Amino acid sequence: MTKRPRSGGAGTRLAVLDDYHGAALAMADWSGLRERCAITVFDDHLADEDAIAARLEPFAIVCIMRERTPFSRALLARLPALRLLVTTGMGNRAVDLGAATERGVVVSGTRVAPLSTAELTWGLILALARNIAIEDRAIRNGAWGRTVGQDLIGRRLGLVGLGRLGARVALIGKAFGMEPVAWSENLTPELAEERGARWVDKKKLFAASDVVSVHLVLSERTRGLVGATEIGLMKPDAILVNTSRGPIVDEAALLKALRAGSIAGAGLDVFETEPLAADHPLFALENVVLTPHLGYVTRDTYRVFYSDTVAAVEAYLDGRPIRVLNPEAECSGPQE
Repeated sequence: MTKRPRSGGAGTRLAVLDDYHGAALAMADWSGLRERCAITVFDDHLADEDAIAARLEPFAIVCIMRERTPFSRALLARLPALRLLVTTGMGNRAVDLGAATERGVVVSGTRVAPLSTAELTWGLILALARNIAIEDRAIRNGAWGRTVGQDLIGRRLGLVGLGRLGARVALIGKAFGMEPVAWSENLTPELAEERGARWVDKKKLFAASDVVSVHLVLSERTRGLVGATEIGLMKPDAILVNTSRGPIVDEAALLKALRAGSIAGAGLDVFETEPLAADHPLFALENVVLTPHLGYVTRDTYRVFYSDTVAAVEAYLDGRPIRVLNPEAECSGPQE
């Protein structure tokens, strides 16, 4: 991907990072900010901290998209001009809020459009169940009908996590005639029933489900939660879908199962390291459907993200920051 900075206006320097889709300026009205800020939008991704620090050194305001670029204590220490960091969403585990507060950097968030990831989950499930990606590639190469798909009606949908998104996936599963079952460490049978699923223990969920879909927040408790043991319990014709966070699923264990054919396939929107390296072993497998962390990438969601980003910057420049994730920083100055 090439870097295409797009700048305008004068005054405070503002950077928008990781605008892969070239959507940032089109999804909100930035005209008011152009009179107050010199805006530069970067549509590439930098992974090297030295390169990130060199790029962002002159910017007082940086607007970021979820966890695409981490802002660690070490990186924040190399950005003396930074005063405002706006992240999409009201939480970003890739930002060290403590370090930002110590340096007097205000971190503001945005609202979210809550259910778009559930819709992508079903896109991946259907693509795997009916081999849509395989058949698309085949027909483009002159073949006509290579695979036999599987029905979803009457099958069991196993949900690892039954929060807002998991419950939405369960509701859609019922419309397909599937039986939703669910497990998470804090889920009770009563709460599962309220949210449209039947509680089962973890072992039974993986062993008896035809589709397993992950809907958990990444934490130290959930990192690697779906590992070799869990994947090993799955049926040979079962599929695994992950639209939550890559590290929740043990990537090495999943690769081994996919290569061996011990599960039918996987639909993945999230990965251990993003973006995926060009030589990643997943690209060699036909029994996977891959999307580049698109769960929240919709026009409706982006309009909310970027409109709220503009509002957060304007409010900060007016001396009244909004949706502040580290309110202590409003009273502290930068600490060198």
